[in-house]
Amino acid sequence: MSLAFLSICDELEAAVAARNADKCAETTARVTALFLASAGSFSDDQIQLFGDVFERLINTIELRAIADVGARVALAEMSAQLAPVRQAPASVMRRLARYDDISIAAPVLSESARLTADDLIELAKTKGEKHLLAISGRWWLQEIVTDALLARCFPSVSRRLVDNPGARVSATGFAIVIAQAASDPELAIATGIRADLPSELRSTLLREATDTVRTRLLSRAPPFLFEEIRAAVAAASAGAEREMSRARDFPSAKLVIACLKKEGRLNERALLDFAQARKYEETVTALAELSKASVEVVRPLMQSLRSEGILVPCRVAGLRWETVGAVLNSRFSSGVMAPEELSKLKREFDGLTLESAHRLLKLWTVKSTSSGSTLN
Repeated sequence: MSLAFLSICDELEAAVAARNADKCAETTARVTALFLASAGSFSDDQIQLFGDVFERLINTIELRAIADVGARVALAEMSAQLAPVRQAPASVMRRLARYDDISIAAPVLSESARLTADDLIELAKTKGEKHLLAISGRWWLQEIVTDALLARCFPSVSRRLVDNPGARVSATGFAIVIAQAASDPELAIATGIRADLPSELRSTLLREATDTVRTRLLSRAPPFLFEEIRAAVAAASAGAEREMSRARDFPSAKLVIACLKKEGRLNERALLDFAQARKYEETVTALAELSKASVEVVRPLMQSLRSEGILVPCRVAGLRWETVGAVLNSRFSSGVMAPEELSKLKREFDGLTLESAHRLLKLWTVKSTSSGSTLN
């Protein structure tokens, strides 16, 4: 080692012995500068020696003055200077990354190559939103890391990951993002133009999107994805109609439901049977009767491009989730909703109180009666 390093080591010993945080902060700056000057030429043993010195400095600063602004600044400067260096001592990088003070942790979280996937996953599971945001901006992230980040369900983290071209996202991760995108148009658009979004999930995203989101997504589609997205938008729009333009025999359905009611056989079991058999008119009419609403109120909710509305009469009718899921699927002539989409709707259904559902259904009934038109 150089004479400069030996001199600094003497300073370190004096600072540690005196437990002088200010002196340690000054020595930290000098040790960092010396390390950066020749980091590329150090051997593993020399890097380890520097790591030991950094650790002793950090210990002294923590022991005496971590609450002091000057001490935090010293550690933040060390973090910012060492984070881009591939030879930085791994143990020091992991220690700085774990600080709750984001000014100290952020540079390492967002840039240091010394953090492994296991390190990042542990931090994603244990740290707060700001730390996860810093990790989400890294130039390269594996799927196992983004899965851990997305599992925390911070919308800000999802947006940053979707906007990060170096973040690989699994189908499971995209499913979480799509559930959030239902109430976040910007996230829906950013997700829809990701080249690695699986086609079936893109269809799910577009089926639940508003016409405005679909139009904006198509306008922002990159050339190599334009045709795929255009076709998905067209398919989603067609599927969302759920054969709405087809003539419906509601008078006959009303007679069937009236007979069941008269015989005392109109109940949840009957509705479930209609929904599972995809008898659309009977499902709509039975649900309207059980929720004490009109077909004119329930039918537009069944036809809507958004699925949340139909949960309201289902809650008023006191239905179990099995029946609600069957009602949701009965809106399609074939196929079923994606599992992640149903999971999102189940969470919304579980959170919908009976009082709120009654209030909404009453409001929609008044609007339908006064306007003489169907709901959108």
